[in-house]
Amino acid sequence: MLRAFFRTEAGSTSVLLGATVLALLWANSPWGDTYEAFWHTPMGISFGDAVFSLDLRHWVNDGLMTLFFFLIGLEMSYEVRLGQLRDRRLIAVPAVAALGGMLVPAALYLALNAGGPGAGGWGVPIATDTAFVLGLLAVVGARCPDPLRAFLLTLAIVDDVLAIIIIALFYTESLHVPSLLVAAVLLAAIMTLRWLKIWRAPAYIVLGFGLWVATLESGIHPTLIGIALGVLVFVYAPSEYKLLAAGEAVQEFTSDPNARAAREAARRVRAAVSVNERLQLQLHPWTGYVIVPLFALANAGVRLDGETLRQAATSPIAIGVAAGLLLGKFVGISLGTWLPLRFGWGVLPGNLVWGQLLGGAAVSGIGFTVSLFIVDLAFDDRAVQDQAKIGILAGSLLSALAGWIIFRLAWDRGGVCAPPEAEFEPEEELPELLAVPVGPDDHVRGPDGAKVTIVEYGDFECPYCGRLHPILEELRDKHPGVRLVFRHFPLRTLHPRAVPAALVAEAAAREGRFWEMHDVLFANQRFLTESDLGRYAAELDVEPWTDVPAQAARIARDEESGRASGVRGTPTLFLNGVRYQGPLDLTSISRAVARLEGSGSL
Repeated sequence: MLRAFFRTEAGSTSVLLGATVLALLWANSPWGDTYEAFWHTPMGISFGDAVFSLDLRHWVNDGLMTLFFFLIGLEMSYEVRLGQLRDRRLIAVPAVAALGGMLVPAALYLALNAGGPGAGGWGVPIATDTAFVLGLLAVVGARCPDPLRAFLLTLAIVDDVLAIIIIALFYTESLHVPSLLVAAVLLAAIMTLRWLKIWRAPAYIVLGFGLWVATLESGIHPTLIGIALGVLVFVYAPSEYKLLAAGEAVQEFTSDPNARAAREAARRVRAAVSVNERLQLQLHPWTGYVIVPLFALANAGVRLDGETLRQAATSPIAIGVAAGLLLGKFVGISLGTWLPLRFGWGVLPGNLVWGQLLGGAAVSGIGFTVSLFIVDLAFDDRAVQDQAKIGILAGSLLSALAGWIIFRLAWDRGGVCAPPEAEFEPEEELPELLAVPVGPDDHVRGPDGAKVTIVEYGDFECPYCGRLHPILEELRDKHPGVRLVFRHFPLRTLHPRAVPAALVAEAAAREGRFWEMHDVLFANQRFLTESDLGRYAAELDVEPWTDVPAQAARIARDEESGRASGVRGTPTLFLNGVRYQGPLDLTSISRAVARLEGSGSL
């Protein structure tokens, strides 16, 4: 689910960027006056004497963007029940980071604007634009691992929810109680249909539209309803019964293709997937490629002539917004990440290090969609709105640049932990042969007289070593004559928990239980804190920290032999002492092993 989300958001970034550039060109063209005139064109619905009318900009901001926030509600509901947010230890860090990434920018903005005409705009620099952030991470590429994308997506979901709550609480000028009561009744009707398990899309559409109108008339921003309705949509993992029923229906269609069987197969397959996931799949392209870019086109147009830029350069509003996004987000998210880790409130997803986290904190200062949204609510004066928008553009561009620089520095200073399909330009001619032959001190799994010996230089925190682990196990099952040797090569800069994990593995080796600990560590890569490692050692009846100098010296010998053999990243394999340079999948490695065994085939 996360991968599909990443692809859609990253792919739509170019469309969003194009819409932003088009809005700026339009507003600064000889026909710039038509920009505001067009978006203030009224459009409405009438029924007899009753008329409901908004201008085009508000149809986009208050109407179409409700679907965008509905999608956020869907994503949040899915992640809480089936995805990343199920584990409270994984929620804590990004949640506190998101809170810090809102409090510090708001405080920084208020420090420059408290008591002035721009004080109400403190909510502008608090929001992170998910689409632009994930798009930039796609450009960063291999420097940004999937766990960081998952971390930032979780942070962005919490950020968006908090931003909507702030809009509802602080940017609602007045309440119309009768409309609010109508909205409450309609929301109760929707929840009743859900409780009765009545799944008729027209009923939900009619009630949802009525709820949106009532909420808009009540004075509360209707995007809050988008989040609420998204959370209410059912999400569930496919049950075994539904999967079997879908499989039987497809098999029936395959054996006897006809219209009835095709309809039944489609119905059964669709029913196996929750409504939440189906709606996400349908709405992501519309929000990513149409709604959010249209929002940017309607709101990003700002005059950038000399006078406007001079005013913005000295405006506490523009400076406060830019500083809040660039500095406030970076400091707030970094501090909000450090605190829960320091006090043990949670853990990070996957194998993240501070260089990656700091890069993620920097790019989170790209505030666009929700920031522009709040500008429209916070300020009535057009000139003040333009200053705030210039601050958003400047802060977002500088945050993107800062993030790119941090990712580049973190990558260049650390080892390479990369997927086998990643391509790198070699900077040196690496040795092809294993510098230190396999000896009695090595950790060996397999028969002594094996025809093929595979030496793996690995890191217990490296995700790609984790993916290789079951492949090598299956390889040994297919080729009983293969023996496996594991040598430590912890990437200390990238993976701070790799060395403690290696120390615990060496402690287990003293008790003759290295491979048991090896398997436990790879099975629990996301949980390698000191307390986790202590628990694994206790389960294997191992004293982990009794002889750390000797254990560290053993690891250092492996690292030295790896560097002498030209190992620069993990995982690196040597087959019978020769560097293996093929893909790290079962088929490719099996073919290489079979050739060495003399069979020539699988």
